[in-house]
Amino acid sequence: MRGVALGGAACAATALLAYAVRGRSSTLLAPSVYRGSRHHRAIALTFDDGPSEGTNQLLEILNRFDIPATFFVCGMNVDRLPEVARATAAARHEIGNHSYSHPALYLRSQAFIHEELSAAQSIIAETTGAAPAFFRAPFGARWFGLREAQRRLNLLGVMWTVLGRDWKLPAEGIVRRILSRTENGSIICLHDGRGVGRHPDISQTLEAAQILIPALKARGFVFKTVSQLLCPTH
Repeated sequence: MRGVALGGAACAATALLAYAVRGRSSTLLAPSVYRGSRHHRAIALTFDDGPSEGTNQLLEILNRFDIPATFFVCGMNVDRLPEVARATAAARHEIGNHSYSHPALYLRSQAFIHEELSAAQSIIAETTGAAPAFFRAPFGARWFGLREAQRRLNLLGVMWTVLGRDWKLPAEGIVRRILSRTENGSIICLHDGRGVGRHPDISQTLEAAQILIPALKARGFVFKTVSQLLCPTH
């Protein structure tokens, strides 16, 4: 019986750790949000892993529909494509921190985690003129030490309500997935890059965005940045 009890405790501990690391609503390892108010017909469109060689095409789409977005960028990509990062900020989109080199943070030391966030924070601020207020962990995976890193850099973690899986689905699948899951206060996660890879193929994301934005507008949703979504009176 003791062995059964120990086995059950171990399973429970494993499940709790999995939730702490990957659970979208978890705040166990660091302060984090995954949605805005359910009482307002507003949503936030977010893009991870940029800037990339395809980001300018995405900026053109957002400009055409006159909507803001939040870009969680990798410091290494900002360092490689500073003009694209500046163009994103100049278009009044919000810039968030997505680490410097896009590593999985689990099983990493506190010093490693802080350096990844700090290096990204520095190059983003140097390039765009403003330090991010938000951080999204690569792969949505948090770890011990992240709370202190976020505190030191004054960052709030941001997960998502709806994950588009645009790195693997065709445009039609991305659209179906997001339209079926989006509700008041949703934070939608898409990608304008693929980690820190050069010349990523984001054609399906671009195609999906051109369908999704007018479809969501037709449903009465108002697009906001993450900071605007979290402050409904903004």
